[in-house]
Amino acid sequence: MEQLDSGRALSFCGNNSTAYSVKNGVLNNPCFVDALNLVPHVFLLFITFPILFIGWGSQSSKVQIHHNTWLHFPGHNMRWILTFLLLLVHVCEFSEGIVCNMMMGTNHLHLFMPAFMGFVAATTSVVYYHNIETSNFPKLLLVLFIYWVLAFITKSIKLWKFAENKGAAQYLRLYITALLVILYGLLMAVEINVIRVRKYVFFANPQKVKPPEDLQDLGVRFLQPFVNLLSKATYWWMNPLIIGAHKRPIELKKIGKLPIAMRALTNYLRLKDAYEDQRTPEDPDRSPSIWRSMYRAFGRPILLSSTFRYLADLLGFAGPLCISGIVKQLNYEKDVLVGNNTTVTHFENYHMSSHELLQNSSILAVLLFLALILQRTFLQASYYVTIETGINMRGALLAMIYNKILRLSTSNMSMGEMTLGQINNLVAIETNQLMWFLFLCPNLWAMPVQIVMGIILLRHFMGSSALVGASVIVLLAPVQYLIATKLADTQKITLEHSTDRVKKTTEILKGIKLLKLYAWENIFCDSVEETRGKELTSLRTFAFYTSMSIFMNAAIPIAAVLATFVTHHILNKKGPSPSQAFAALSLFHILVTPLFLLSTVVRFAVKALVSVQKLGEFLQSDEIGDDSWRNGDISVSFEAGKKPMGMTKAINRKQPMRYQMDNYEQPTRRQMRPSETEDVAVKVRLKVYVLGECSLPSPPFSFHSISGQLTMIVGQVGCGKSSLLLAMLGEMQAIEGGVYWSKQPDCEVIHEGNISKNRNSVAYAAQKSWLLNATVEENITFGSPFNKQRYKAVIDACSLQPDIDLLPFGDQTEIGERGINLSGGQRQRICVARALYQNTNIVFLDDPFSALDIHLSDHLMQEGILKFLQDDKRTVVLVTHKLQYLIHADWIIAMKDGTVLREGTLKDIQTHDIELYDHWKTLMNRQDQGLEKDIQQDSQTTLERKTLRRAFYSREAKNQIDDEDEEEEAEEEDDDNFSTTTNRRSKIPWKVCWCYLSSGGFFMVFLMIFSKLLKHSVIVAIDYWLANWTSKINTSTETGTDMYINGTTPINTTVQRGQDSYYLLVFIILCAAGITLCLITSLTVEFLGLSAATNLHHNLLNKIIHAPIRFFDITPLGQILNRFSADTNIIDQHIPSTLESLTRSTLLCLSGIGVIASITPIFLVALVPLAVAFYFIQKYFRVASKDLQDLDDSTQLPLLCHFSETAEGLTTIRAFRHEARFKQRMLELTDTNNTAYLFLSAANRWLEVRTDYLGAVIVLAAAAASIWSFHYGLHPGGLVGLGLTYALTVTNYLNWVVRNLADLEVQMAAVKKVNSFLSTESENYEGSMDASQVPENWPQDGEIKIQGLCVRYDPMLKPVLKHVNAYIKPGQKVGICGRTGSGKSSLSLAFFNMVDIFEGKIIIDGIDICKLPLQTLRSRLSIILQDPVLFSGSIRFNLDPEKMCTDDRLWEALEIAQLKNMVKALPGGLDAVVTEGGENFSVGQRQLFCLARAFVRKSSIFIMDEATASIDMATENILQKVVMTAFADRTVVTIAHRVHTILTADLVIVMKRGNIMEYDKPETLLEQEDGMFASFVKADM
Repeated sequence: MEQLDSGRALSFCGNNSTAYSVKNGVLNNPCFVDALNLVPHVFLLFITFPILFIGWGSQSSKVQIHHNTWLHFPGHNMRWILTFLLLLVHVCEFSEGIVCNMMMGTNHLHLFMPAFMGFVAATTSVVYYHNIETSNFPKLLLVLFIYWVLAFITKSIKLWKFAENKGAAQYLRLYITALLVILYGLLMAVEINVIRVRKYVFFANPQKVKPPEDLQDLGVRFLQPFVNLLSKATYWWMNPLIIGAHKRPIELKKIGKLPIAMRALTNYLRLKDAYEDQRTPEDPDRSPSIWRSMYRAFGRPILLSSTFRYLADLLGFAGPLCISGIVKQLNYEKDVLVGNNTTVTHFENYHMSSHELLQNSSILAVLLFLALILQRTFLQASYYVTIETGINMRGALLAMIYNKILRLSTSNMSMGEMTLGQINNLVAIETNQLMWFLFLCPNLWAMPVQIVMGIILLRHFMGSSALVGASVIVLLAPVQYLIATKLADTQKITLEHSTDRVKKTTEILKGIKLLKLYAWENIFCDSVEETRGKELTSLRTFAFYTSMSIFMNAAIPIAAVLATFVTHHILNKKGPSPSQAFAALSLFHILVTPLFLLSTVVRFAVKALVSVQKLGEFLQSDEIGDDSWRNGDISVSFEAGKKPMGMTKAINRKQPMRYQMDNYEQPTRRQMRPSETEDVAVKVRLKVYVLGECSLPSPPFSFHSISGQLTMIVGQVGCGKSSLLLAMLGEMQAIEGGVYWSKQPDCEVIHEGNISKNRNSVAYAAQKSWLLNATVEENITFGSPFNKQRYKAVIDACSLQPDIDLLPFGDQTEIGERGINLSGGQRQRICVARALYQNTNIVFLDDPFSALDIHLSDHLMQEGILKFLQDDKRTVVLVTHKLQYLIHADWIIAMKDGTVLREGTLKDIQTHDIELYDHWKTLMNRQDQGLEKDIQQDSQTTLERKTLRRAFYSREAKNQIDDEDEEEEAEEEDDDNFSTTTNRRSKIPWKVCWCYLSSGGFFMVFLMIFSKLLKHSVIVAIDYWLANWTSKINTSTETGTDMYINGTTPINTTVQRGQDSYYLLVFIILCAAGITLCLITSLTVEFLGLSAATNLHHNLLNKIIHAPIRFFDITPLGQILNRFSADTNIIDQHIPSTLESLTRSTLLCLSGIGVIASITPIFLVALVPLAVAFYFIQKYFRVASKDLQDLDDSTQLPLLCHFSETAEGLTTIRAFRHEARFKQRMLELTDTNNTAYLFLSAANRWLEVRTDYLGAVIVLAAAAASIWSFHYGLHPGGLVGLGLTYALTVTNYLNWVVRNLADLEVQMAAVKKVNSFLSTESENYEGSMDASQVPENWPQDGEIKIQGLCVRYDPMLKPVLKHVNAYIKPGQKVGICGRTGSGKSSLSLAFFNMVDIFEGKIIIDGIDICKLPLQTLRSRLSIILQDPVLFSGSIRFNLDPEKMCTDDRLWEALEIAQLKNMVKALPGGLDAVVTEGGENFSVGQRQLFCLARAFVRKSSIFIMDEATASIDMATENILQKVVMTAFADRTVVTIAHRVHTILTADLVIVMKRGNIMEYDKPETLLEQEDGMFASFVKADM
């Protein structure tokens, strides 16, 4: 030591001459002991720095070590926790050293220098460790091991020397040193453990360890389980993702796959084991408890989360305690001068006693900061763990439900015990409720503890008066629970009304053309408005309850504070001291949250109980029988395979060469052919199938189907044909008997790679067609490998090519629920194509011709069934009603009432059962007549294709609308300038917000802003007044207070008391004002939102209903409906509360920061960097959160659809044996959705941790500023308390500001979408004439002049009619014909001014129709449309929604339309119910209703637009007669696509490409043999 130069030495041990003496032995000189303590720290720094710089400095600059090398050494978490503790103790040691140093005359560096070096060394050690760990190079850990040993030894020496002194027990330093010794010892133990496990040194063979397999898979991007503890706690690994979202949106690729432990499959297995384990061998039928299995599978993480939660809650109380300590201390320091303190010395060094530490205000401030940081970290950790567990559990439950769906018995589904709706609810609602319950469940047991602790502390600060305040809070909690339940009920009612409204809106949009042509749009619009009125009433209630709940939340703390302080004043005759007052204030703020949340949590718990009960019932419901015979476990003796009498001769086929080739090329699905002895493919011997309760009463019954043959099953409707197929597939419950499948060669590979049992899958086309939400190609190949040739052949056989050509993307177009709506025939043909394409031995077709017209059926029979399937030598079982195909059958089974009536070949039946054969003959003749009739018609298929073409002819225009948003983005990205896109994505949509607010009404907006500002200023005033009041008391009775604290009565003058009661009065008034304002603001926001919602919906409805017809052609129905359902729902229910929350938290933060700044202006210096940090955090988070929310939404829909799809197509999936593939798909979809959700919640945690830390820094800055300015005597202690209390509230609300901003941004998108529709042009309803100028009975005669008419659908498009001239005399019957697209329909629309007439005019009875108001014009003409449209309601409503006509008139119309008898037979007659779309009537009947509807309106001009297309011949003849007789005196314009209907007309107009080609009497036109009309008639004959 003597060698050191004197200046340095002086400062290290102080400049006392005895400081360097070693007379009493070297170790007895404390300075030397401290110097010794420096050695290990310096050693570590010297060794590790070069390694860190050389090793990692060079690497990290070039390439980031990929995370596939990460792994954790043993004791990883333990080491991090110990290091954190070590750092904390070093901080204590350092601060203690500094304080002691200040107390001594000269600088003694040795008091705090080792502590500082220790801190640096500890930090270095953990950085060093992290780098070694990620590069998996454990040998270098030896350095750390040596360091821990050295540090442990030197510290132990210090402890030993220190403890030798008398009275050392009261010094803080002793405890600190002891703690350090323990920590170093523990770290040494951790290090030894690593050596023991990894054996990297002292052992001959070190252990090789690979990183977890998740990390070796580069697709896993969710790194939370694999990063180190610090990164886990702060979500540091999320940074690249969240900051990167700014440059380009987050896509599914970016979030990758889930780690194995979180995948649905893993969790499903865990839950299933826990569930099945409860079934004991003694009691196998006992139903397992779901709660118990959930606890067994997911209990541990919940316990962990609860532990975190308890820690966080306890740390939360550090805030009030520290505030009270700091305020008390400052006042105390002001009174007692520091000089009085007696200094305690040891070896001439000053040492601090342990209770002094907690009396130093600066140290308390630092403690408060650390407590806040820890509390927030624990809280977020607790949230994260519960959310992760909740997501895992949801995945497991979904998989469980799905597996159960795949095993549900068919009778369950068909007998309505389990409806699709129930299953969808289970998936969409119940699982989510359980997940939410899990998120909230730690609150259930954490909150009561928090409340009790809070009340105990209040009692400690405020005495018994605190209990009054607390009881206010506790008593109002049930009220909150009541409000919460009321809210839930109201929401249910609102939901019912809104579904009703959406249903009505859908009907309007589907029949919009009709409504416009009949000028009924306003009637229907009013009916929607009426439903909307009901909905708004319940929304009003909803808004009221919501605002009550918000009001309670804001007003309770004020009321509690008021009650407490008034009681305190009454009991103690004086106010509290500042330290008590502000501790109490912040405690009340802490207490309100758990009480407010408790009501929510209890509600969720109740819901969860219900959900679990439903789930349990579902999991216990019936399953299909054990289909062992389907798997061929039962050996079928050859006796069963012998040919019974009457069977056709044994078919001996050698296997053709081609199949062996096939076998070679596609080993996946092809089976070997059965050998000759086993010719029976399926043999059935059963008595009864039970289908739920109703059984098919049948005598024993057996039949067989021979491999490679075509077996047909015929019979009347309901005689059990489909049931027989289902029974063969094992979907029915067999009472006796069984189904035997022929043996196949033993081994056969299915593409899952496992060896399947005997029965291969059966290709099955169900009666009700079932499509997947996938492309056409995927629907047909259905998981089989794609073979181009085969695919083409199948498509031709089902004549799907023309339909596919019409689709916008060919066979890559999405069809199904969410895709394009195909007609019944098209759907059915796709299902048949799927059955044909599959490479299976056996094909079951259940009535594949039912929805097809005759041409297609023939083609399918010849090409598909006879040629394609028979060439393949596949066994076909065909159920059909078309008897003319029986001649093709190898074997016929006739069924009646669930039994086989006859079986054999057609010849057998002809000889044995002449009666049956004759019966069939007559039926066949009838069908043949039908055939001729069919051929005359323009076949149904062409019609279907036509509708399909109509749906797409405007595909481009529709895409334009869809792409509007994307175009904006694209334009900006064209500059290739990242900053522009970045700015756009992070900009807040102010314009949309303004539009939303302005639609709420300016008065409301003004009221809201004004009351909000007033409320927050009053709340600040309350607290400020409290600060002043307590400080005044304190200063005026300083000594008194001390005496009062010591337990004697205060010395109080009357002046003092008077002043006190004045303070109290103002305080009461302010509190009352605050509570009132809380009520007003909460009401104004909610009702502002309500009026905005009312106006937006009203305007949207009116705009859309009055939009021109072209708008509906180019805008997809789904898109318009979305505005009315999803978007309106967001505007109704979500935006108001988000807006309220946002304004409240923003104003709270601002007022808090304002208060702190006004008390200690120096705080503003610290605020600048904090504000910058906050700005960037929120900017990045909002963008990322929006993307992740979109991902979550977009991945949820396919998952729900997959469930409902599976439930609908159960029989098909099971027949095909595709359960495994569907399960796999379900797991993938669940995992994708869970990944998105996990990332979303991790992003929320990322934000909250960061804003919480910012908040903690704000508290630290505020405390430092107050202490600093207080030491300079700038303001009283009461205000310090006020500032700190506000700083604490700011930390609570910072993250809400950002979260609400992000939510509001997402929700404002709904307003933006609605707005984009509000800008559509309306039709011009006014016209240049006034409605009163039009004669009452116009048009009287029905004379029509068309002069130079040019029509187009849109100013952008080509004209569809070019200079058409025509004259129609009153009462003439006119027929218009022409090919598709010749402009016939456009002409009919022109009469109603539905299209843009840009040249020429139509004059009816002397008035130009373009001048008329639309309402008048359309209400005076009648039209029947091609597609019949009925609305749900009564028959009366459908015929006459305006309620203008008498019943007699309606009956007359029905009689003319041949419907009178049918309607009479219905219950209720004219008031009989029509279901949605008129589904309870056949298409023909619907068309007749439309005729009746046209007759009801007595108009002299009557237009029929291809009205007879969907009616059979008989009805059509009736119609023609009616038109001739009932309309003898009216002008009738018929647009025909079956020419023979207009041969009787007075005048025929033939059109082509928008021009009139021929115009004359039909007789004259027929004479011109080369004319168009003549050629049409020839073609039609």
